[in-house]
Amino acid sequence: MTSTTIFYIIIGILVFDFLLERILGFLNYTWYSKAIPEELADVYDQEAYKKSQEYKKANFKFGLISSTFSFLGILLFLYFKGFAIVDEIARSYATNQILVALLFFGIIMLASELVSLPFSIYSTFVIEEKFGFNTTTVKTFILDKIKGYLLTALLGGGMLSLIILCYDWAGVNFWWYVWILVFIISLFMNMFYAKLFVPLFNKQAPLEEGDLKNKISDYAASVGFQLDKVFVIDGSKRSTKANAYFSGFGSEKRVTLYDTLIEQLTEEEIVAVLAHEVGHYKRKHIIYNLIAGTLTTGFTLWLFSLFVDSSLLSEALGVNLSSFHIGLVAFGLLYSPISTLTGMVMSLLSRRFEYQADYYAKDTYKKEPLISGLKTLSKTSLSNLTPHPAYVWFHYSHPSLQQRITAMNSDVVY
Repeated sequence: MTSTTIFYIIIGILVFDFLLERILGFLNYTWYSKAIPEELADVYDQEAYKKSQEYKKANFKFGLISSTFSFLGILLFLYFKGFAIVDEIARSYATNQILVALLFFGIIMLASELVSLPFSIYSTFVIEEKFGFNTTTVKTFILDKIKGYLLTALLGGGMLSLIILCYDWAGVNFWWYVWILVFIISLFMNMFYAKLFVPLFNKQAPLEEGDLKNKISDYAASVGFQLDKVFVIDGSKRSTKANAYFSGFGSEKRVTLYDTLIEQLTEEEIVAVLAHEVGHYKRKHIIYNLIAGTLTTGFTLWLFSLFVDSSLLSEALGVNLSSFHIGLVAFGLLYSPISTLTGMVMSLLSRRFEYQADYYAKDTYKKEPLISGLKTLSKTSLSNLTPHPAYVWFHYSHPSLQQRITAMNSDVVY
């Protein structure tokens, strides 16, 4: 196989991915006007339903434009040997392999951010603003970007440096050590992300004493779940959309409720949502996700180790001098089909976990407030009530609202 053949394989993969996403998006678009299922008829009134239709169509058209722009951009970048140009620039400022790699990815990320920034601004301050979701100020938007850049530089740069050090030390067997390193970091992030990183972007405070906290404590005690840490996060500083999530293990486990969730749902509905989150913990979904992610990472690293020093991969991108960072880029482009398949498997697993957590909430609390709460959240976020099955299969980490309600109303045990 020649480098030219690999180049055209990369182009073929990019074209296939682009066409697949556009087809799935169009199929989903054709179902926007599909009749709302009977069990969801009370989610929207006529005015709200019309607004949800407009919101979905606006996002579809915006996604089509932004993705087409990105697709054409990467094709032109490859055609004009952009990676080779960036590699030459990086090597003109450094000779150390780690510094070259950091400069290389720094330039790539800077260029990518300059291209994507206008789309991000439009999405936040035009589309989300138009439909009443955006509460992000210009100051918050800028600070979020700066903090994101700094975290990416420190954590991403640090991780890349460690990986290259492992490669220099262990050669093609580096993947074992990187796999262990990634597992340790993943475990650390699961344990302490909410405690260490969330405060950089949001304010968190313990849930105040009162009826809601008492109801949560009573429910937790009824299922033998020690829950000392229930926090409220100021999600309203960026959006009116609501959420809740569970994180951590052992003494670090906590439930985080968005302030918008507390505003939009009744206390019973909030307890039902929390029961769903407790279900994830009781059914060990966090651990299973960690294991699945670790196995996927190990497979990816092993596969990468087979090609990391391939001169063909470098030449396919127009770079004459093979290196770790060029091999990483080429492998990332070639790995896309496998990534799509593993992503589908992970999404399938995630949807099953959601059914199980719903069933746990239904079994240990009540299904009615969970169903009504999910309907309210769908209405306030203008969610799509009629997604195309193919789109759900490829992209949804949660079952559709109709699927969840149907499951909860059945006697099936997941």
